[in-house]
Amino acid sequence: MSITVVGSIAYDSVRTPFGERERMLGGTAVHFSLACSFFADVHVVGPVGDDFGADELAQLQRRGVDTADIERVADGKTFFWRGHYDYDLNTAHTDDTQLGVFADFEPKLSPASRACDVLFLANIQPELQLRVREQCDRARFVALDSMNLWIETARDALVRVIETVDCVLLNDAELKMLTGQPNLVRAAREVIGWGPRAVVAKQGEYGSALFTAERFFGLPSFPLETVLDPTGAGDTFAGGFIGTIAAELERSAGKLDDVPDPPGAALGDEILRNAMAHGTALASFNVEEFGTERVSRLEHTEIEARIHELHEITHFSGSPLPRRVSRTAS
Repeated sequence: MSITVVGSIAYDSVRTPFGERERMLGGTAVHFSLACSFFADVHVVGPVGDDFGADELAQLQRRGVDTADIERVADGKTFFWRGHYDYDLNTAHTDDTQLGVFADFEPKLSPASRACDVLFLANIQPELQLRVREQCDRARFVALDSMNLWIETARDALVRVIETVDCVLLNDAELKMLTGQPNLVRAAREVIGWGPRAVVAKQGEYGSALFTAERFFGLPSFPLETVLDPTGAGDTFAGGFIGTIAAELERSAGKLDDVPDPPGAALGDEILRNAMAHGTALASFNVEEFGTERVSRLEHTEIEARIHELHEITHFSGSPLPRRVSRTAS
């Protein structure tokens, strides 16, 4: 089962109350690919400059990520982001953004990337997302991420591409902003009305929520004593979530039909819940250290153990209590 992701490949410089790093590997496509590589073959598409190092490329390749469609632009500079977090780690403060080669990015997909079974349109300009979507018309499952910038400046184009995908992943504020709805449930229902089968609302340290036309499912974030850097956590969540769906598609030969119609885009309820759990687990590892440090050396057995722990802390019997019998004074 192959997955193509199109998005940014970057250098990040980050400072939190617990430390800082200069020019570490980052970007949406990178965090997504490292997480997703545990479950499927990943093709990453994005541009870098001459300054992008062999060590950073090797970090992806060691995880089996296909880097053939990473475009190295001569005399260009790799996308760079500098930011910091205060003690509220839910809020990133941008100190500097240098688009570099990402400013003129036009995705170039090889035949292998176009033939993907699953496509993730990471946070890039909506018109580019739509052009990539049109090239990957064989994909059985397509998911999309975006941000407030595109909601403000290219909303019509963003809605057009949302109409073509199976799943939308946004944070709760972005969903409300996109729809103009002050209530998250109503916002998610409106987006589902545009065509997607599922909407995932990312809620940072508070967890995530899944909406389909039929059901709702929510998970808290995994409780951690040590959180150093949340950069890339949302993209890591997406990698775990979509990678799990890809693995289930492969196992079932594309017949995830607990929810029927349309064929090939059906989403089973239990599969989606399992995908949410894997996304949550992967994101919890991401925030334990800076950038890609923790996920790049993560082992599959650690993921399985954390999934088990997550199940234990979220499971309850649901058995009804006996009805109270009222007693009147004699």
